[in-house]
Amino acid sequence: MTVPDIRTRWFRGVRAPAAKIRLVCFPHAGGAAGTFHDWATLTPPEIEVLSVQYPGRQDRLPEPCAATMDELADAITAALLDEPGDDLPLALFGHSMGSSVAYEVARRLEEVPGRTPVRLFVSGRTRPRLAQELAPRSAPTDADILNHVRRLDPQGAALYDHPALRAVIMKSLRADFGLLAAYRPTRLHRLRVPVTACGGDGDPACPVEDLAAWSDVTTQGLDVRVFEGNHFYLNPRKEELVGFITAQLL
Repeated sequence: MTVPDIRTRWFRGVRAPAAKIRLVCFPHAGGAAGTFHDWATLTPPEIEVLSVQYPGRQDRLPEPCAATMDELADAITAALLDEPGDDLPLALFGHSMGSSVAYEVARRLEEVPGRTPVRLFVSGRTRPRLAQELAPRSAPTDADILNHVRRLDPQGAALYDHPALRAVIMKSLRADFGLLAAYRPTRLHRLRVPVTACGGDGDPACPVEDLAAWSDVTTQGLDVRVFEGNHFYLNPRKEELVGFITAQLL
């Protein structure tokens, strides 16, 4: 029997009929659902993997990118609540920018009876900074963005050397970096959800010691797990990371 793909406006994945929990994955700035395209092959049948497809990239390229974190998190939360079915428990995993998006979605889901996530996984990013801690910044220039991306992912940044590809990719990167520059919550919402913070031991954007700050956003405890690698440790350490997530959920 062929298992149908999940392909909605906001989500990509493979339906898992025996699933007991749904893992929703949020990509980094400029990233897309394809970041997690093979995670379903690394998880047991009890876990169904959904990847979020932000607007303004890949098959959603013609759509405008989200302008604010509230706009993005509100839309994803509504789409999750509209997912047909079985009301499977939800766990959220976000990498880099996706960590902040996942936190905001978890906060919104807590307001819906019976839909509080069972766990929030954050990766490669410290907790959100409040307006009184760090003022909103001006959106970075394209040169600033490319310099930052090259520092975090020297191999992947070779894509930006191709003018045609750069023109396409910069649309989402420019929007996402602008969104993050303006994102400053007025307060931290302490989730009733356990949080696991993951990171690479050589990540220049999120030193290991910054992961502990996520304890400020949960009343249910924080676990920290460090992997060998840089900001995009989750690519070469994919099997190790997904195995770790699986062990925490089942």
